Amino acid sequence: MAAMENDFENTTISLYGTVPDSIVDGPGLRYAVFVQGCSHGCPGCHNPESQPAEGGTETTLAALLADIRANGLVHDVTLSGGEPFEQPKACAALAAELKRNGYGVWSYSGYLYEDLAKRANKARADDVLQARAERDRRIGALGGEALHENPEEAMVSGALADIADDLAVGDLLDSIDVLVDGPFVESRKSLELKWCGSSNQRLIDVPATRRTGSVVEWQPTSFSLEKPSNW
Repeated sequence: MAAMENDFENTTISLYGTVPDSIVDGPGLRYAVFVQGCSHGCPGCHNPESQPAEGGTETTLAALLADIRANGLVHDVTLSGGEPFEQPKACAALAAELKRNGYGVWSYSGYLYEDLAKRANKARADDVLQARAERDRRIGALGGEALHENPEEAMVSGALADIADDLAVGDLLDSIDVLVDGPFVESRKSLELKWCGSSNQRLIDVPATRRTGSVVEWQPTSFSLEKPSNW
């Protein structure tokens, strides 16, 4: 447990910015976390400055969580960007800790849910464990030789890094309540949409979807969907 807490304390995330009192990134008053870096490059992106991987502000997850918890008015957090699923390890760790602290968690992504789930499921397959075992065997045979000094082992290491990212994608999906998925399509933009930028995007009830194996769109329950009169 202490090691896990220490990992969280030391893990960093690259941020484009935060909004501690957002009313447009999901229902109610929310703390919005905008990560830095997005490879989608959607024309008409609302936050084009968040697209480059470089230029963000590095902060620890512990500091970010402390800032969220210091805001006594919000009980829900939205991950946006940028692309949260391109920083899957940090975002998954943050989302899991938020859930442990009783927060609701939404996330936006330019990826489709089906593609994210496919990546996660593939990474969780049995052959992943076999790949890890093979890596350990090869490292042992090398007598501890550094991976980057051996081209074959470097290739194995790179593949395992991809697997680790995809495992984190699954962990992030496991810790969010609603996923707003799909790229922003400027030709399908509508100001009448609630919490979506374009009509191709979906509000997905992630726990129900993962439980049933089929996409279940999220339905509002106990709050008003009406836009404020001054919008």
